[in-house]
Amino acid sequence: MIDLDTLTIKKAHEYLKKGDFTVLDLAKAYLKNAEEKNGDINAYLEIFKDVEEQATAAQKRFADGTADVLTGIPFAVKDNILIEGRRVGAASKILENYIGSYDSTAISKLKEKGVIFLGRTNMDEFAMGGSTENSAYGPTKNPHDLARVAGGSSGGSAAAVAMKGALAALGSDTGGSIRQPASFCGVVGLKPTYGAVSRHGLMAMGSSLDQIGSFGQSVEDVEIIFNAMKGEDRYDSTSDDGEKSMKKSQRKSSGEKMKIGVPMAFMKQGGIDEDVLANLDETIEKLKKDGHEVVDVEMPNLRYSLPVYYVLMPAEVSSNMSRFDGVKYGVREEGKNLMEEYTLTRGRNLGKEVRRRIILGTYVLSAGYYDAYYHKASVVRALIASDFKKAFADVDLILTPTSPTPAFKIGEKSTDPLSMYLADIFTVTANLVGVPALSVPSGWAEREGKKLPLGVQITTPHFNEETLFTMGKIIENYGR
Repeated sequence: MIDLDTLTIKKAHEYLKKGDFTVLDLAKAYLKNAEEKNGDINAYLEIFKDVEEQATAAQKRFADGTADVLTGIPFAVKDNILIEGRRVGAASKILENYIGSYDSTAISKLKEKGVIFLGRTNMDEFAMGGSTENSAYGPTKNPHDLARVAGGSSGGSAAAVAMKGALAALGSDTGGSIRQPASFCGVVGLKPTYGAVSRHGLMAMGSSLDQIGSFGQSVEDVEIIFNAMKGEDRYDSTSDDGEKSMKKSQRKSSGEKMKIGVPMAFMKQGGIDEDVLANLDETIEKLKKDGHEVVDVEMPNLRYSLPVYYVLMPAEVSSNMSRFDGVKYGVREEGKNLMEEYTLTRGRNLGKEVRRRIILGTYVLSAGYYDAYYHKASVVRALIASDFKKAFADVDLILTPTSPTPAFKIGEKSTDPLSMYLADIFTVTANLVGVPALSVPSGWAEREGKKLPLGVQITTPHFNEETLFTMGKIIENYGR
């Protein structure tokens, strides 16, 4: 009997090396959980049929001594990351039955390590949403309370790991789409530095914001996955290994005391759940007790992050979604002329939230409004980046909650887009600036007799994931 509750990537690797169980045994244990729970949770859109073949190939690597720490590890993959020969549809009707024609670079690197891909996971359509309620295939439910959302847009991946339907999972993060569902589901979620992991083979939402990242049971898990996927890629001109821009003196290792910044003024703006604030205070007190210094950091432009994000992101969405017209990709609705075909294809096969963002983005880019909205938002984005640069000159990292609330109920915010967008208040900043950020489980909030996970978010300078992981492991240990 494999104890999935305590399993991590490194532990699984040691068991596989010793022969305590086989790769197929491990994969079947997670598949059993997935099959039993997915009917209620809807984390997976598809379980792959060749898992046994993948497991056989991985087992041979243990037999011949070429196994890596990731060999045989069962992964779930968000439905917007391409795997050659497999369906990938961004949870949208417009790409139903679309087959990936090549491997994304992240997938290619994981294939080299010998990981097992169990299936593709549910998400908000084209990654547009914060609850996975915008999927064309129904919402993903939170494993801790089926009446609540799993978060989004990578809710399926987070729920798959939380329900022990995979040991690890891939997601994408444009404004918090890995970190927020990680917080809601009680797992670890990493958004790397922009460019640290290639975006080649990721369906673009906001090209200056998107980043592939991962979910794991522990901080060490996402660290292992990040190290496997990171690096420059000739297919992605924005990719970077970070060695030239990162000062080694900034990296903090285990045992070093750190100076932690908390933007107190930003925390006092209201709208943040009392349990969330109390949980952050408890974490801060534990850090102080361990000898770390916690100081207030002034970041005056942080309050503009959300409006800036919701101008820039839809503008990039408008541009990226123009390719989904029924001619180049996916479903095509017949019409009397080309314009009618465009209208019918997009009107019938794109969801409400996707259409809303396309309209918003087209508006802010239109003649007469570009300077008033898009250009102004770009200027303020630079001011926010300046705030981070000044803060990191004085502190090693910045600590906030991951989300202003625990997981909310399904349907609670779906008719109020503004309320839904406010859930991104702590996460969008890292994407606007391009810095790495990590959500770590840090406590619980009780609602209607159910214990709901809470998470804190750690942010460090560009390409300083090492410090991120060091602090993540410290906070993670507080809950053990």
